[in-house]
Amino acid sequence: FTFKPKDHLELGLALDLIDIERAAKIAGSRFAFLKNEFVQLEFAIISFALDILIKEGFVPVVPPVIINHQVQEGLGYPEYLTGEGYKVDSHREAGDQYLTGTAEHSIVSMHMDEVLAAQDLPKRYAGFSTAFRREAGSYGKDTRGIFRVHQFDKIEMVSFVKPETEQKELEYLVSCQEKMVKGLGLPYRVVLMCTGELGFPTAKKYDIETWLPSQERYRETHSASTTGDFQSRRLNIRFKQGQESGFVYTLNATAFAIGRTLIAILENYQQKNGTILIPKVLQKYTGFAKIPAK
Repeated sequence: FTFKPKDHLELGLALDLIDIERAAKIAGSRFAFLKNEFVQLEFAIISFALDILIKEGFVPVVPPVIINHQVQEGLGYPEYLTGEGYKVDSHREAGDQYLTGTAEHSIVSMHMDEVLAAQDLPKRYAGFSTAFRREAGSYGKDTRGIFRVHQFDKIEMVSFVKPETEQKELEYLVSCQEKMVKGLGLPYRVVLMCTGELGFPTAKKYDIETWLPSQERYRETHSASTTGDFQSRRLNIRFKQGQESGFVYTLNATAFAIGRTLIAILENYQQKNGTILIPKVLQKYTGFAKIPAK
């Protein structure tokens, strides 16, 4: 940059793309209205991702955003039961229910108590849903703007594979992520996470961190994880090959967390005159090449 870059909230307010104040009035802190070209840009990102993933053989899914206690416990994320997740005040006969924190929660459990044919593996899904997170323990962190919010939209990749193809599938999912981030022309790096940074069910995880000019550092925008057979054992998801059967391995990876992707585009494509250029691959979906200054 030949000028001092502004952060996403300053840009979003100036261009009438984000309204934090009115969202706080009706929902509380860490919510936002997305407006005008930002809405069109969100749907452009979704279309761009789905076009790529459908060509790769992923089945597009819009899953439920409410799951029951049995499923949430089977997934193995205790933090969602103890404060990170939103518990729904449901009817007694429905039992405890929770809003999902990612489409992975619904899609992995979609095959609960099923036996999948080995010849149908890998089975891959691309799920679009709204995600809900309390962000327990993060108070005071990233409170400015829409980087860390309680509600956001997300496209998630989920794979069911045979055990021997687990590592190959994880690398494949990361390659899909890189293809999409490169397509948007965003600077990024891939980080192999250490054991101490892994969630309870996770055996191995990569993060993709994208450069945010206003912060002068890379920030996490994607993750790709394998849970081995941890979730499939708890949810009873098997595969059958001839006379033999076993538990599938499950993997999940972010295609795009929409809010953070919007931030990255806004900051990296800002111009000195106050306009925001639109990545070329998205222009056929938006119908415009830039967001004009206001």
